[in-house]
Amino acid sequence: MAAVLLLGCSILRPGQSADGRATVLSIDDGDTIRVLQGQQRITVRLACIDAPEMAQAPYGAQSRAYLQTRLRIGSLVTLLPQTGERYGRTVAEVIGEVNLNLAMVEDGQAFAYRKYLSLCNAQEYLDAEYRASRHRFGVWQVPGGVTRPWDFRRGRTSGQSGSSSMAIPGGRMVRCGEIGSFARAQELLRQGHTYLDGNGDGVACESLC
Repeated sequence: MAAVLLLGCSILRPGQSADGRATVLSIDDGDTIRVLQGQQRITVRLACIDAPEMAQAPYGAQSRAYLQTRLRIGSLVTLLPQTGERYGRTVAEVIGEVNLNLAMVEDGQAFAYRKYLSLCNAQEYLDAEYRASRHRFGVWQVPGGVTRPWDFRRGRTSGQSGSSSMAIPGGRMVRCGEIGSFARAQELLRQGHTYLDGNGDGVACESLC
């Protein structure tokens, strides 16, 4: 606990609360919120998890809606800051009645973000993800889980949407020609693989028609 308090003090900014308490102002998506801490408005990235992007329909919107039900506007939370990050946000575990970061993973609304799990109790998050996958909660309703958000972002950054590629669990990239049928492509699109729709017209892999 002392280490956590020291880390929190090391990134405390003017106007922030020394005890970590903050008031929720808004929920941006499944892993980003805005709070008022002391006299300062802060954007908080929930540590150690990665929720589906809003463009990963319908899972991004479902993840945000779930967090909105667990984290009411105006409610008080405690922030356990882990670090800052390049977008100017505070990265923290958000504690209300429960650890909201962990709850998001436990209920299948986010993945354990393995790249940054060393900031938290890694085994606790991995165990929560395992339970969610076993029960087919949220993102695990799709066998193997929906496209991981980090793969989705990487695909968009590298322009893979234009080449009709998709990331599937396990990291292998598959193109429209490998899917096998037009109907299957539409099913994958509905499951959140939105970059199969290269021109954004709502139809995936038109070459399979």
